[in-house]
Amino acid sequence: MLSRVANGLYWMSRYIERAENTTRLVDVNLQLLLNFRSLNDDTLEGHWMPIVQSTGDEEIFAELYPNASGENVSEFFVFQEKNPNSIVSCIMLARENARTVRDQISVEFWTELNRIYLFVRSKKATKLWQVSPNDFFLEVRNSSLLLQGLADATIMRNEGWLFMHLGRNLERADKTSRMLDIRQAATARDVSPRLRNQEDALGWSAMLRSCSAWDAYKALHGSDVQPVYVAQFLLLNEDFPRSARFCIDQVTRALRRISNVREGNFTNNVERLAGLLHSELQYCDPKEIFEIGLHAYIDQLQTKLNDISSELVQIYILQSFELEEDVQESEPTPEPQMEQQQQ
Repeated sequence: MLSRVANGLYWMSRYIERAENTTRLVDVNLQLLLNFRSLNDDTLEGHWMPIVQSTGDEEIFAELYPNASGENVSEFFVFQEKNPNSIVSCIMLARENARTVRDQISVEFWTELNRIYLFVRSKKATKLWQVSPNDFFLEVRNSSLLLQGLADATIMRNEGWLFMHLGRNLERADKTSRMLDIRQAATARDVSPRLRNQEDALGWSAMLRSCSAWDAYKALHGSDVQPVYVAQFLLLNEDFPRSARFCIDQVTRALRRISNVREGNFTNNVERLAGLLHSELQYCDPKEIFEIGLHAYIDQLQTKLNDISSELVQIYILQSFELEEDVQESEPTPEPQMEQQQQ
């Protein structure tokens, strides 16, 4: 497979997943405002600013908006095309990447991606957002889930599908950890393993719902919402498909299939880093997370996820670009050039 094709499929999948997670993030924080007893400028700033900070977009936001009000932050993450992490930007970038690899995806997948692209850029979407933000988010979220189902049901399970799978799970692990980090930031920097008041309970419950984890969490812990249980579930659970551990397990499996290496071995640095992180999550004690500090632990986790993503791009995409450039500079005969492309 050409590195450009792998790159297009990988980022297409990441952007689709990022759009879905952004809807979850903004939707749950809009609903949380209903639980506040009093609202003032300081309360709203403290509620919305951590969301902007979680994506690292503070500078862009500060250039575009005077303050972190609900209206400004929502618009920034939904329709603002100058924000590369907004829902509209993510869907536009996903479609553009899909266009470059059109022959690798099915007609059904391409049709649905085009449909949601046209929807978010239409007046109908703006009107729906103004009338019912929840229905707007539901439309985007359902489309993302449909695209995942279409990818699994209509695209061949070859290397292209594996790169899509890698993009989806790396993005999902990253956003799950960020949602958890935002929750602890809204509570306190020294968040404890146990709840402090009813407002905390509502916040942690809403955070679980934002990850579509409420029903699965209740099956294990009932209605006892404690930060230590929530962190353990979203970071370390081996069966929930949005937990960090589950996602990294899928990443390690996909990487081994691409390089055709046996379990317990590695052939490059990205496989080594993914294997190390998977082992850490597999054998981590939840108490250790709060001994380190939830925020500090999540910072370390996000750094490791970024390292895995960077190594993946370096090994399978950028390095391949360099090889292709070397081949072109050496002016090979047509036959060797064809062999290089097939590899």
